[in-house]
Amino acid sequence: MPALSVLTAGQWTLLGVLLGAGCALAAAHGQWYSALTLFLLNRLCDGIDGAVARHQHTQSDRGGYLDLMADFAVYAALPLALAHQNPILAWPCAMLLASFYLNAASWMLLAALIKNHPQRLSLSMPGGLIEGGETILFYTLFLLFPHHLVLLMFAMAMLTVCTVGQRLWWAFNHL
Repeated sequence: MPALSVLTAGQWTLLGVLLGAGCALAAAHGQWYSALTLFLLNRLCDGIDGAVARHQHTQSDRGGYLDLMADFAVYAALPLALAHQNPILAWPCAMLLASFYLNAASWMLLAALIKNHPQRLSLSMPGGLIEGGETILFYTLFLLFPHHLVLLMFAMAMLTVCTVGQRLWWAFNHL
């Protein structure tokens, strides 16, 4: 860990955002393997920043907020770049981003509701079909199989909507 601690957690997050932006730029130009490499490096930085924060005892709400915003920026930028690269993807991209919007709203509001009620602190956020690992898998598939983007985007969008449904079901049964 000392070698990774040369940078602060925030610097790792910033590096990750820059790599994510590079990924989107490469994807927008159809440079699939460069985009994939940059995306995987982005995800690596996303894992390192939290580990460095814990190692340096610098975890904070601000750092967690910055990390989450960086994730959302990259997760939004890549589908937009893919739609730019191939305008046929405009509709699948819109469906995917709409599913992300609903998912983020369901997740954040539910987290706030759970946290604001001390009697519910024993409740934990329910899992879903599409979370961090699945998103990394789908985005990797997007870049490995660009000729199947319509199918992959619709599949991810539908699974993400299922995750929203899972949270709604959980909320109606636990809140």
